[in-house]
Amino acid sequence: MTRLYRNLVIPIAALAVMAIGIQTASATTMEDIVSRGELRVAVQTQGPPISFIDKNNERTGLAVEIVKELGKDMGVDVVFKDYDWKGLIPALIGGKVDFIAADMTPTAKRATQLLFTEPAFFTANVAFTTKENMEAKGYSHWKDLNDGAHTVGATQASTYAAAAKQYLPKADLKEYSGGTAATAQALSQGRIDAGISDTGTMKGLMKDYPEFVLLKGEITKEPLSFATRPDSVHLVRFLDNYIRLIRYNGKLDEMLDYWWHTTAWEKDH
Repeated sequence: MTRLYRNLVIPIAALAVMAIGIQTASATTMEDIVSRGELRVAVQTQGPPISFIDKNNERTGLAVEIVKELGKDMGVDVVFKDYDWKGLIPALIGGKVDFIAADMTPTAKRATQLLFTEPAFFTANVAFTTKENMEAKGYSHWKDLNDGAHTVGATQASTYAAAAKQYLPKADLKEYSGGTAATAQALSQGRIDAGISDTGTMKGLMKDYPEFVLLKGEITKEPLSFATRPDSVHLVRFLDNYIRLIRYNGKLDEMLDYWWHTTAWEKDH
């Protein structure tokens, strides 16, 4: 065997071993789910309409109900595990859950750590403030916040915060670990001048805070996806297939109309 041939064989053999390892790891997550009869899902249960505890003390919301339907169709039990927003990705990477079901944007940076499904739904990020602030400070559009005199709040490590950093660089950004609910509380208490969240979340939040108003314009439009570990190829393909199935049979549109595009869910929860 020539030296050149030996030099070629070793890398090729190594790649083959790696490929086998990846395939085995890819199958492992799905095989584990099926064998234990249980799907473990990370959620951020801090506010409607994505996932929350309702007036009957039951866990529900758009992402939660999609996963519940998925579990029934798979024939496995679903176990939801609650985390702050910043704890979702570490919980997944650490193997505590099988995937994340949240309103997570598949950004380029996140995609270096995670494997995302095709978008389950879409949203727009918007800015909100109080009627009093709007009248006293004389702004009506989100771009009016791009001033060193204004303080803006957003969920820690979220695309809301990323949007503020990119499009409102002159504003003083305050990040909160408690989701949009914490941002809303800070605004209501006068600790910030405005907040950033998405249109779906704001539909429900503004019922709880009638003094809030949306500023004009959309800061960004974003797809929202579920996320798995990079080695969970079988699982992410399964989730993609399921999203397509419920989109084509109309079930996803029904859920979106109930949970995301309107506040119809409020009378039941």
